Amino acid sequence: MKANVSDLATTAIAPVIWGSTYLVTTEFLPGFSPMIVAMLRALPAGLILMMIVRELPSGIWWLRAFVLGALNISIFLGMLFVAAYRLPGGVAGTVLSSQPLIVVILASLLLSSPVRPSNIIGALVGMGGVALLVLTPSAALDAIGVAAGLAGATSMALGSVLARRWRPPVSPLTFTAWQLTAGGLLLLPAVVLAGQPIPVPTITNFLGLVWLGLVGAALTYALWFRGIGRLPPSVVSSLLFLSPLTAVLLGWSLLGQTLTVLQIVGIALVIGSIWLSQRTNT
Repeated sequence: MKANVSDLATTAIAPVIWGSTYLVTTEFLPGFSPMIVAMLRALPAGLILMMIVRELPSGIWWLRAFVLGALNISIFLGMLFVAAYRLPGGVAGTVLSSQPLIVVILASLLLSSPVRPSNIIGALVGMGGVALLVLTPSAALDAIGVAAGLAGATSMALGSVLARRWRPPVSPLTFTAWQLTAGGLLLLPAVVLAGQPIPVPTITNFLGLVWLGLVGAALTYALWFRGIGRLPPSVVSSLLFLSPLTAVLLGWSLLGQTLTVLQIVGIALVIGSIWLSQRTNT
């Protein structure tokens, strides 16, 4: 399958917006637990979309919706926020950047997609670029945070590959509504068992949750699943490198952070890895 430029650009919007997650989480939601943030990001957005599409799953798709909701939403978002709260942004971004490489491997096993050397090289180059972008000499490792990041990357990689394999018989918006709702419902027991009350949101908290839910989940997942259905898995997954790139550029433009020579090299490597992956499939 060839990568259409229009589909590529539309799908790329999702990881670009996801690049704001770390900034919004740490600056707008500092008093919220990871599971509460994950649940509040997914469930309200899913229910709003369900009211819009007004279409429930049928037959085997009830089970598949909850499996994909668990992989792409519950486990991924839960582990993402655990990593975000326990690791410096650079370490979290580097660990999560392993997802494109995991997708290449899983797509080979589950979709019989060929493992091209250029795809492996592109994924490794992208990870190297992310490391240059976000790692600092003082970055501290936390075992739980690193494990959570790897678990989250693997979970969404598997969910993305299964979404491509199963091919939903509905629009990307309906498919997104099913998964966000199922994923949010599956997060509720984790929130209850954690025993942490949901803080009364301030205006700042509310704005952060609206951004993460309506824009960073409802809109972006619809674009992402549309891309999964139209583009090769290695091309879609390579776009995830845009998330840490966006995070660094946001820090530079909004927080007054400086860009080092190594970070500029990292930007070039990230862009090069995406170009290599896209070029391999055209």
